[in-house]
Amino acid sequence: MAFRKRLLAGAAALGLAVGLAGSAAAETVLKAVMHSDLKIVDPIWTTAYITRNHGYNVYDTLFAMDETGAVRPQMVDSYKVSDDGLTYSFTLREGLLFHDGKPVTAEDAVASIKRWGSRDTMGILLMSYVDRLEAKDARTFELHLKKPYGLVLMSLGKPSSNVPFVMPKRVAETPGTEQITDYTGSGPFVFRKDLWKPGAIAVYEKFKDYKPRAEPPSWGAGGKVAKVDRVEWISMPDHQTAVNALISGEIDLMEAPPHDLLPVLEAEQSVQLFDWNTLGNQYMFRFNALHPPFNDPKIRRAALEALNQEDFLKAVIGDPRYYKTCAAMFVCGTTFATDKGGEVMLTSNFERSKQLLKEAGYDGTPVVLLHSTDLVVLANLAPVAKQLLEKGGFKVDMVSMDWQSLVARRAKKEKPSEGGWSAFMTSWVAADILNPISTAGLNATGEKGWFGWFDDPKLEAMKRAFAEETDLEKQKKIAEEIQVYVATEATTHGWMGQWYQPMAIRKTISGVLEGPVPYMWNIEKKG
Repeated sequence: MAFRKRLLAGAAALGLAVGLAGSAAAETVLKAVMHSDLKIVDPIWTTAYITRNHGYNVYDTLFAMDETGAVRPQMVDSYKVSDDGLTYSFTLREGLLFHDGKPVTAEDAVASIKRWGSRDTMGILLMSYVDRLEAKDARTFELHLKKPYGLVLMSLGKPSSNVPFVMPKRVAETPGTEQITDYTGSGPFVFRKDLWKPGAIAVYEKFKDYKPRAEPPSWGAGGKVAKVDRVEWISMPDHQTAVNALISGEIDLMEAPPHDLLPVLEAEQSVQLFDWNTLGNQYMFRFNALHPPFNDPKIRRAALEALNQEDFLKAVIGDPRYYKTCAAMFVCGTTFATDKGGEVMLTSNFERSKQLLKEAGYDGTPVVLLHSTDLVVLANLAPVAKQLLEKGGFKVDMVSMDWQSLVARRAKKEKPSEGGWSAFMTSWVAADILNPISTAGLNATGEKGWFGWFDDPKLEAMKRAFAEETDLEKQKKIAEEIQVYVATEATTHGWMGQWYQPMAIRKTISGVLEGPVPYMWNIEKKG
């Protein structure tokens, strides 16, 4: 995008009493309005980005990706790989502590990898290659493979949902299908569960015994130095209220100001826009393969024929400076981008949709379409989808709710008419979907997989071929074949355009890092 940092100017401030009464006057408190309210706090159980962001505050990782795309050790001090590529040996850094004061051990790391590996797309595939994963002593653990697998470190260092965060063994032994209830972390901030009020505030305090790496921070890698004493995520569902609070100085940071309010901010001298996620985001239309009507691939293909990217992007983002249509499932301008097969995402063909429905014997079963109402970058998606699907011959029942309620409902496998769902729309940061292995929508392992629960052995075999291939050009060919297969036969989802979201911060704030995640460390506040 053309923008990097832009100055913004002038709306009248609205007096707001935000923050917690009784906060120590000497504390440096960063007050932020995030893109969503925090209601679910298990970053392995859900892929929701607000929960991922929470996870980065509270937990650390074994490896992390830097701004060049390189995977670097984080909690790991050193590692080595056997000559045959089958054994990875990892040694943790000395002095790592959990928030309860207990040391981080190899057993904690092993249990955390196993829990993550039961839920995450890359983790599930990695674990299918693992023969055993075991702690050798307090700081050393080994991963033994059945056969060489080239994505071990990339998997352990993946930057976004689901992130393989390190939790205490007692917590990580919670089944991945159940939410944790113990929030003891390993990262630079402590989650104050006692002060957490969903719908109002989430509070994080600097963990004074956290041991950062010595290197400069880069994305999720390097030194995670908490430079404020306290972070408060304040819930402000009304975006104009949040913008006014930012301009008046009552909050310091707004993660996702609505695009239609950016002109207001562009005129404000006390605020600046910051392009923190330069790779951008991609919209997704996700099908549920368990129940009619989308258990039929021909009916899913009919839906793709009815949809088109431009209508979604115009309705939600509006300003073409901040969006672009893109036929590439793995993000335009990146290594595995290709248009082949993805052209169906660019235009609506209602007659073709109706024809496919007729061929499939569609009986008018309603599409139960989940509609997120409280996130501005999602709120207009479902109404547009409903209109396009109906033009394509579908009957649509749109069910409206806030995003966190949608996140809870999409985990339900009941029939759509009994509290389940047929489809929903979401968005992914580009870093999550750069290849066939990291893309959660391509998880085709059945009812143990990602929401939608596709069971497609052919797709899984294609992904394995990609993961085992070491030649980049051959990998690109496989990625192209996967995209064509997904668009024409597997039809797991539709990719509905790329968009970009600047962050708005007061000029008293510095040190905000670029990356696929709004990191809270390294941020300094003056005054």
